[in-house]
Amino acid sequence: MKTCPSPTCQPRQNLLLADLPEADLASWAADLQPVALSLGQVLCESGSTAAYVYFPTTAIVSLLYLTQDGESTEIAVVGRDGVVGISLFMGGNGTPSRSVVQSAGEALRLPAHRVKQEITQAGAIQAMLLGYTQSLMAQMAQTAACNRYHSIDQLLCRRLLMGLDRLPSEALMMTQELLANLLGVRREGVTAAALRLSQAGLISYSRGRIAVLDRARLEQRIGDPMMAGKQGGAASMQIAA
Repeated sequence: MKTCPSPTCQPRQNLLLADLPEADLASWAADLQPVALSLGQVLCESGSTAAYVYFPTTAIVSLLYLTQDGESTEIAVVGRDGVVGISLFMGGNGTPSRSVVQSAGEALRLPAHRVKQEITQAGAIQAMLLGYTQSLMAQMAQTAACNRYHSIDQLLCRRLLMGLDRLPSEALMMTQELLANLLGVRREGVTAAALRLSQAGLISYSRGRIAVLDRARLEQRIGDPMMAGKQGGAASMQIAA
């Protein structure tokens, strides 16, 4: 993992850190280390104890559930809206999911012991972390319902929206194989779903490039308005073969 001394990687780029009072954020300032996260990088393995928590600023991290036969499916997405490593402040010794970078970018990491120190003080930082944990649990429950009842087309629509909502820009780079793993489907299923969405005029798809042409209709395609994202406008997603 590379350190990231870039002046563009600032704490308040992460929405959780941005909501902290200045004094609370200042208490972490010396220990927050900017890092560059690469596509496919594993931040924490399932069952292990994390050494750091990560506050993404421009990166997106997937939380994956692994089956005994080695298959995986995405249970939650963390971007600049959240933090990776909630098990450290929830009293657990290990995490039930694997944390994998699915969109390269930057993050700020904090040593585990500093998080544990703050969580015992019952202040603004504790309230922030526990509040985010509740929202992450809601996202996981929503994902479980979608995986049970939605078609591949709907899952792809939702995944596009979730990715776009967590990016400071309008582009996302990832492989088709990774996208298929996130959705828990075959790679051929992702290709076919993208083609159907293209034919419906929701996206344009050519040689791995997906551009969202009609976000409103993309949200409608999912069926449940609560599954859709909150940002408007056209956006694009790059999928490398």
